[in-house]
Amino acid sequence: MQKKNYYLDSVLDLNSNNVWGVDGQELLDLWQKDIKEEDFASSEEKVLNVIRLAFDVFHFDPKDEREVKRYSTGEYVILPGSSKRKDAIAIRKKVIRQITDLSYENIKHVTAGQLLALIEANFGGGWESISLTIRDIIESAFDISTTTLPASRIHAPGGTLERKVADGYEVLEITKGTWIEAIFAKKREPMEKLRFMSGAGYDENGNRKVKDEDDENDENDEDEDIEDKVDDDEVDDEVASDETFYESYTPEADIKDVDDDLVDD
Repeated sequence: MQKKNYYLDSVLDLNSNNVWGVDGQELLDLWQKDIKEEDFASSEEKVLNVIRLAFDVFHFDPKDEREVKRYSTGEYVILPGSSKRKDAIAIRKKVIRQITDLSYENIKHVTAGQLLALIEANFGGGWESISLTIRDIIESAFDISTTTLPASRIHAPGGTLERKVADGYEVLEITKGTWIEAIFAKKREPMEKLRFMSGAGYDENGNRKVKDEDDENDENDEDEDIEDKVDDDEVDDEVASDETFYESYTPEADIKDVDDDLVDD
């Protein structure tokens, strides 16, 4: 039997985001591998709390034939309890039955068709009947747009509906008297992670770089060049100031010595 390649290496890697993308069989395979670790028992309850976000979890006595029969219908996956437990654990993936079951975590694992089915089952009120909170959750994973037109025009050739469907949107039509509201939904493409362009003194994670000796020497050389340039500039400025002062200085007129005048007389 070919071994399956799973995204997760351990049930300890589970979190609120990825647990919705895991099925029961994958959890069982990972659980059976991890339960052999000595310290798994101390993490078991924490792991189960994460599993509960996307699965119904039931503890039962594996010696009780009635309970064993109840959870052996194929609807559940049975996880063995760790050494400190005497019970077994039955898990079943939660079903998103109504639009209020949607969350920022599970919306990523819902298809456009499933989403529109949930909206249609929401009392048939259309997009505006959905609460702002749920709409925000939906729009975090889907491109949504709507249009309301007379029933006679909704399927006009080259119209909005035809163009949207050609662009990959799925559509739900809700009749409102003689008008029809069309709700278009298309899964958003995963956003590409932006790469951080760090400054010279920081790495791509925003941490200060550890400078090696060569870098420090280069930097010191640059600093010395800058200081030398500053000193030269200061000297030039001083010389220029002195020259400017003396160039603008007008010598006073020669004054005769009083004694000279007296001698002449």
